[in-house]
Amino acid sequence: MDLRHLRYFIAVAEELSFTRAASRLGLGQPPLSQQIQQLEREVGAPLFDRLPRGVALTAAGQRMLRDAKEILARSEQAVLNARRAAWGELGLLRIGFTPSASFNPFVTASIRDYRQAYPDVRVELMEATTAQLLEGFQTHRLDVAFIRPASGETGQLPCRLLLREEMLVALPAGHPLAGRRSIPLTALKGESFILYPRRNGRALYDAIVEACEAAGFSPRVAQEAPQMASTVTLIASGIGISLVPASMGQLLAEGVTYRPLRGPAPRADLSLVHQTDTAQEVTSAFTRLVLERARRAGPST
Repeated sequence: MDLRHLRYFIAVAEELSFTRAASRLGLGQPPLSQQIQQLEREVGAPLFDRLPRGVALTAAGQRMLRDAKEILARSEQAVLNARRAAWGELGLLRIGFTPSASFNPFVTASIRDYRQAYPDVRVELMEATTAQLLEGFQTHRLDVAFIRPASGETGQLPCRLLLREEMLVALPAGHPLAGRRSIPLTALKGESFILYPRRNGRALYDAIVEACEAAGFSPRVAQEAPQMASTVTLIASGIGISLVPASMGQLLAEGVTYRPLRGPAPRADLSLVHQTDTAQEVTSAFTRLVLERARRAGPST
């Protein structure tokens, strides 16, 4: 039995006439009658009672009509689903991001825009360190990620720079430097720094250290914070200061003041990395959307 037989059968069942059904299908009546007879032989029961004028469905035909319509509808939906999957409109997309990237409006807006454009794609989000996200690509648990990688850290994975984010000085509200409108790096010499561990984010850690050394000092690391958000909590407790991506300034915490840097300062590069060897169209669609959004936003600062 093929779908053509079912279409022919439905036409006859709806028209209750071989003549009208043949006209509707663009067939001759004899070939249509032969196809229906072949279907009845395959079923092993008559589907129509042949009347002097037209036909009537038998009990078997009535049951066959319900099932045939359902089968055709499901077959059409299967074709549509396959096409939509090929177009990136169906499937599963696993998106990763680093803790600091999660505060960047570009990241949240990109995910929101994608979900609005592709509402039938199931999205899974994963927040983790850069090292953990890169491991997620190796174990095929991730399709795409917003990260801040060091040079060469992504290996063979495609890595596209999205933006270069300014960094802010985050310090206790009662700190002597908190009253300034902006702070040069040289003013931070001798301060106790709270940094995100290098093993969790080598690029950000190295950018801070290198910028301080260029300003004439090596930062004294008093404490490492396991999560970027916990850095702010430690600053509020008065343990030290830190340099954080500007988007972290949205994390308003009592007892913490953010000030821009004056003069030469490090940048926090945000990049998009995506899977290649198991990439699906949903990954390509998301990548295109993000890169187009970055293009519209203009050159990186």
